[in-house]
Amino acid sequence: MPLSAAIKSSLSVAVRADAKGLVGFANTGYNGIAVLKQTYWTSFYMKGEYGGTVVLRLTGTDSGTVYGSRNLTVKSTGGKWTQYETSFEASESHVAENEWQLLFDAATARGHPLHFGLVQLFPPTYKNRTNGLRDDIARPIADLKPKFLRFPGGNNMCVAGQADRPGDWHYPNTDALGLDEYLWWCEDMDMVPLLSVWDGKSYGGIVSGEDLQPYLDDIKDELEVSLPLTLLSHPLQSYLTPNTNEQYLLGAPSTPFGALRARNGHPAPWPIQYIEIGNEDDYSGGCDTYPDRLVQIYDTIHASYPNLTLIANNMDENCLPEIPLPGLWHDYHYYRSADDLVAMFDYWDNHDRGNRVLVGEYGCRNDSNPDGVFWSFMQGSCAEAVHMIGLERNSDVVMMAAYAPLLQHFGYTQWSVWICPADRGEEQPTLFGFDSRPNSLTLSTSYYINRMFSMNQGSTVHKVHSTVGFGPLYWVATSNETAHQVKLANYGAANQTVNIRVPGVGRGVLEMISGPKDASNLPGDIKIVPVSRNIKAGKEGYTVHMPPWGVAVLVVIFK
Repeated sequence: MPLSAAIKSSLSVAVRADAKGLVGFANTGYNGIAVLKQTYWTSFYMKGEYGGTVVLRLTGTDSGTVYGSRNLTVKSTGGKWTQYETSFEASESHVAENEWQLLFDAATARGHPLHFGLVQLFPPTYKNRTNGLRDDIARPIADLKPKFLRFPGGNNMCVAGQADRPGDWHYPNTDALGLDEYLWWCEDMDMVPLLSVWDGKSYGGIVSGEDLQPYLDDIKDELEVSLPLTLLSHPLQSYLTPNTNEQYLLGAPSTPFGALRARNGHPAPWPIQYIEIGNEDDYSGGCDTYPDRLVQIYDTIHASYPNLTLIANNMDENCLPEIPLPGLWHDYHYYRSADDLVAMFDYWDNHDRGNRVLVGEYGCRNDSNPDGVFWSFMQGSCAEAVHMIGLERNSDVVMMAAYAPLLQHFGYTQWSVWICPADRGEEQPTLFGFDSRPNSLTLSTSYYINRMFSMNQGSTVHKVHSTVGFGPLYWVATSNETAHQVKLANYGAANQTVNIRVPGVGRGVLEMISGPKDASNLPGDIKIVPVSRNIKAGKEGYTVHMPPWGVAVLVVIFK
């Protein structure tokens, strides 16, 4: 008997006749388990004849050191699954090679195979969310003050085959986040959710025309009942038959599936405003059929939800319908070398002001070593700042923008060494990374620049009167109800001095990051961080000395 209709696999453990003492099984995580001085929660389902003690513990794989443990009394039977859960305190391990163990008495279990399913171990989660994000990794994301989350993200939408729905980047992908978890993430970090839906294109083939109809129904189900894509709160619950008149994501709690959403912890409808249709058809052979598939999906969603903003997954005219679809945004992805990204500084200046854009993925490639591992470096991060200044100057057209990729486990570094297909040729560093060692979290130079820009956003972009043109110094000026913000980037090898005058008088704060052209923050070796200081206006205004490859934000607080 499987654990549930959704979880059909379990672990069966048989004890040898000569076994003595404690026996069991272990999980070594992803190149080890990070064990810190904190409380761990663990849970598992068990079936089989066993009554007695189960020992749960975190230990060093090589040393055998026990960092935390709990003895749990269980009474398991062969007729049904029983869930057990507990928590325990752990001390910190100074190495990555750690594992979670579940042990039981060999004599008691001998002759009775034991079965285990849905085994879970969680450290503290962000805002204590069940099945939530690892707190120490989530906090740097929250510190960016992100405005939106595009999910399930990139090539999770372009799977290897039509029946194969995991991610497509050849690294372990647990998909442990479901639809509700992504939306809780948005709510906990005050982000706007941007939901992506599959458009029929995968690397295993393309579904179009009448054959796309079942997937159109899936999209309606996701919006209206969501059951095919979201595990219910209890893994033993069975899936219910979808009923498109009853709404899960967007329905009132008085509807049957709105009531289910409420039981899952969210009485109010999820605030879905934006839906992207597919991912990168322009890069992966989908152009011929995408216009028709886009129209099919657009019409399906728009008929029921005319107020939702729908987004095409590219802006290539060859991949889009000849007749524009009303209100449609377009997503554009690009990864460039440092010089090429700077050359795109004014890319959006002459864009059709009525055609709104999502820059869903951008970043600077580090192509300095074609055979090596690639990290964000100061010149590249400065190039990103130049480009971000260009985006901010055109924020009437570029409605959302996101650096990608976001996270990297250093043990699975194909983002840094992976070579894309020849038509893209990208080697793209990640915003920040980590592994299972303590204090391994490494924030890149690009991370710090993104944080500087995100933390200092204005609501109005101002025209700037300048005595020089752009290059090597670039800038944008904004304001909100309390302050003026001036962002600066020096994309060059010489020092630059700039005098800045803003309306009125206020308290000035200058935050700056700079470093040698090729310098990087490497795993466990963070050397380049922003520095903030107060700054006063002189006769020429606020004088800012910009070092080579420097990025700065001047904030003048007038309220």
